[in-house]
Amino acid sequence: MTTIEPVPVVEPQRQRSTFADGLRNALPKIVLAPSFAVILVFVYGFILWTVYLSFTTSRILPVYKWGGFDAYYRLWSQPNWYVAMQNLAIFGVLYIGICIALGLGIAILMDQRIRAEGVLRPIFLYPMALSFVVTGTAWKWFLNPGLGLENTMHNLGWTSFKFDWLVNPNMAIYTVVIAGVWQASGFVMAMFLAGLRGIDGEIIKAAQIDGASSVSIYRRIIIPLLRPVFLSAFIVLAHMAIKSYDLVIALTGGGPGNATELPSTFMYSYTFTRNQMAVGSASAVMMLMGITAIIVPYLYSELREKQS
Repeated sequence: MTTIEPVPVVEPQRQRSTFADGLRNALPKIVLAPSFAVILVFVYGFILWTVYLSFTTSRILPVYKWGGFDAYYRLWSQPNWYVAMQNLAIFGVLYIGICIALGLGIAILMDQRIRAEGVLRPIFLYPMALSFVVTGTAWKWFLNPGLGLENTMHNLGWTSFKFDWLVNPNMAIYTVVIAGVWQASGFVMAMFLAGLRGIDGEIIKAAQIDGASSVSIYRRIIIPLLRPVFLSAFIVLAHMAIKSYDLVIALTGGGPGNATELPSTFMYSYTFTRNQMAVGSASAVMMLMGITAIIVPYLYSELREKQS
């Protein structure tokens, strides 16, 4: 009689985590740690330091003597600050409005699948690749009455032509708008073009079958679907408008007089030129509050849409 020996059941061994596995899992954190530390110190750390300086009596050098809200009182008693805020309102409204309108218009034209799209798209995007200093310097040469457009027209025989906005205190701020729109409108065009290419074509075809005109399709279907792009473009442009400094310095230097003074140039001037570091820090905090007032509602709406 033969006996059958039971087959031993081999239990699967649990995979033991080795040092190599732990290192592999921790590698992304190790790689990102230096960048995170640099951002933590040189961005958020200096933001907190600037906020603290705005409550001190600092002048030419940082002084950590508590001064309360004195710097903010002095800030809002400066006539130049009100000029800077007024110029920011003019520049911001025109800059954002024209960039969005122009970018949307160009994007709609580019979305018609024109043959030269591959050539035109880099041309429109090229100005954004330039620094604001280069843009400001180029437009300064172009708008200078003695060197640029006005001088060229006079040499061509149009002696009555006049375009002196760059040296006209009442019109100088609009030269900053022109230069800013020239640089950023191509970037906004790319944002809208990506949004247009992301719209489901079946929706548009269904509207066309129902007899909707092109104007109605854009007004009632396409434009509402581009709401996230509008919001993103507004946030980006508003942020760029509030912190515009190098464009103004390269183009007008804040002048003539203080005709193109912006909060960013005011902050630099009072911090490093007029030796009013506490006032300059207070103006920087006000700029930060303005940017925060724009970004926080945007982030809240985005998170709310994702959760719903």
